[in-house]
Amino acid sequence: MPLKDALTLAKPRIALLVMLTAALGYSVAGGAPGATIWWVVLGTGLCSGACGALNQALEGAQDAKMARTSRRPVASGRVSAASAGVLGAALSAAGLAILWAGCGPLACGLTAATIVGYAFLYTPLKRVTPQTTWIGAAAGATPPLIGWAAARGHLSVQAWALFGIQFLWQIPHFLSLFWIYREDYGRAGFRVMPVVDPAGGLTAAQIAMHSFTVLPAALLPVFLGMAGKGYGFAALAISAGYLVLGLKASWSLKAVDTRRLFLASLAYLPLIFVSLLIGGV
Repeated sequence: MPLKDALTLAKPRIALLVMLTAALGYSVAGGAPGATIWWVVLGTGLCSGACGALNQALEGAQDAKMARTSRRPVASGRVSAASAGVLGAALSAAGLAILWAGCGPLACGLTAATIVGYAFLYTPLKRVTPQTTWIGAAAGATPPLIGWAAARGHLSVQAWALFGIQFLWQIPHFLSLFWIYREDYGRAGFRVMPVVDPAGGLTAAQIAMHSFTVLPAALLPVFLGMAGKGYGFAALAISAGYLVLGLKASWSLKAVDTRRLFLASLAYLPLIFVSLLIGGV
């Protein structure tokens, strides 16, 4: 398999976000500098790559019907689904072994559950029900928990606050993307919300509601003693901006507004978590 195709299967941009948010969880939990954080980063990065490869192995036929994904290795026929599956299994085994040895059983177990949830629940259920978005968002929000578990060996309410921020942030992120490419998703047979709700009423309501819920979630670290007022003001400003864009997109559902919300969502999480790192008590 060409290296370029292997990297494409591993979805390196998503893997980078996973590694950064896992490292954030470790750091906010007070994890000591040293080898463990590097095992966290390496292990979660490999397992994120595994999820990407397994997802494409299972969805090659659907990806081939979508303009935005038709050039992926399995969809285009450059790589077989079996080869992508073998890559995913190998990356899973390597990543989980690293996490077990370097970070402990809880971090390893959370990561294994994430792989199962993403690849074997979220991926096939996208063709069955729009509610699978919640499963995907839960799987996508576990990296801070994994980092926290590696640092402390247990999970606390503070760890779940980080999970909540990342979980709620994903709903407007995903729904705006689904709305932009709803025709593509429909051709592929994915029953995401904008496909089963072509008028857009439910999609708009969920975008608006979760744009609201992200704001109090982002302020939780202040009330839980994880960060000071500096972070609180930054989180309030960033989340208020995200809310305004979410409300505008939900009101109009115009391509320009939903695309603007999606692009803002790409910046939101890094801005919040960087603010948390530099604004800690």
